[in-house]
Amino acid sequence: MWMLTDLQKQNEVAMTELGLLIPTNQIYNPDGIALKDAVVHFGGGCTGEVISAEGLVLTNHHCGYSQIAAHSTLEDNILENGFYARNRSEERINPSLSVTFIKRIEEVTDQALRGVKPSMSAEKRQEKIHENLERI
Repeated sequence: MWMLTDLQKQNEVAMTELGLLIPTNQIYNPDGIALKDAVVHFGGGCTGEVISAEGLVLTNHHCGYSQIAAHSTLEDNILENGFYARNRSEERINPSLSVTFIKRIEEVTDQALRGVKPSMSAEKRQEKIHENLERI
C-alpha cells in the first residue's frame, strides 16, 4: 500500500518505472489541485470518483445497491432493468446519501497513541485512543 502523503518522496521512481506518466503531485497535493480532489468517500464505506463539473459520481454497484433498491418497485424494478435519466428532472434523489471529499491526509499515530502503555488492558488502550482521537 502506498500512502498518498509519501508518494513523492518514497514511491515516485518505482511508480514511474511501472508506467506512471504524470508527476506524483498530480495524484496527491495537499496545497493544490490533484486527482485526490476527484476521489470521494461514498456513502460511509465506499469510494467514488467525481467525473463531471456538475458532480456526477461513479462508484461500484454494491455501494449504491440499497439506494437503487429503495427506488425499485414491482412495476419499475431498476435493480433488474437498469435506469438512465435522460435529463435532470428524471434523476432519482437519494436524500440520505452523501459523499465526503479528502481535504488533506495527516499522520496522527503519535497523537492517537499519546498516553497508551503496553501494560494497559485492550479495553483501556481503546478508551485512551478514542479519547485522543476526539481531541485531534
